[in-house]
Amino acid sequence: MPRTVVHLLRHGEVFNPGKVLYGRLPGFGLSEAGHAMADIAAQFLAQRPLTYLVSSPLERAQQTAAPIAAATGLEIDIDERLIEADNKFEGAPVAGGKGVFANPRHWSKLTNPVRPSWGEPYAQVAQRMVAAAHSARDHAIETGGEALCVSHQLPIVVLRRFAEGQRLWHDPRKRECSLASVTSLTFDGDVIVGVDYTEPAGATPKGAVAGA
Repeated sequence: MPRTVVHLLRHGEVFNPGKVLYGRLPGFGLSEAGHAMADIAAQFLAQRPLTYLVSSPLERAQQTAAPIAAATGLEIDIDERLIEADNKFEGAPVAGGKGVFANPRHWSKLTNPVRPSWGEPYAQVAQRMVAAAHSARDHAIETGGEALCVSHQLPIVVLRRFAEGQRLWHDPRKRECSLASVTSLTFDGDVIVGVDYTEPAGATPKGAVAGA
């Protein structure tokens, strides 16, 4: 099979005045800054030979995909496997992690950071993201171009770590996956032979809620 590239775009900034971990909760769309980030990412990605566009089903991901669809003329497919990781802290204030650690009722969920105990296992996230990336690769090859998947920070980071042969559990504070950043996987047949990363919209603003 020929070489191709599958790009993974993290969504833009979300309107989240309560600074909660929104996870898979409905009703969390892009902020004004988030829409601007999506526009910048679209300008960057429109320079690539994209022939397939697919998104997480969550609103913020589809909103991030919209200007890319407009710039390229591609329709937005939906793949449930690109969704944010399930998390037991959804709806809780998590700014800096203090909202979680300060409440004793949350402590039982923090017993195993390797799995992790507070949400969807990293191995499960990796499995579905690898499958989604391979599916996008197949579509790209069929149409003679590259694919773009719009997803979320943790799933993209876990997929990248899997592709680079790193352990899946990690320190969330050290993730390289800014808002509206692009992680690109180069496939040679079934094998990922290269990983690239860029931040067309710049680094994530200080104080932004991470992990979504």
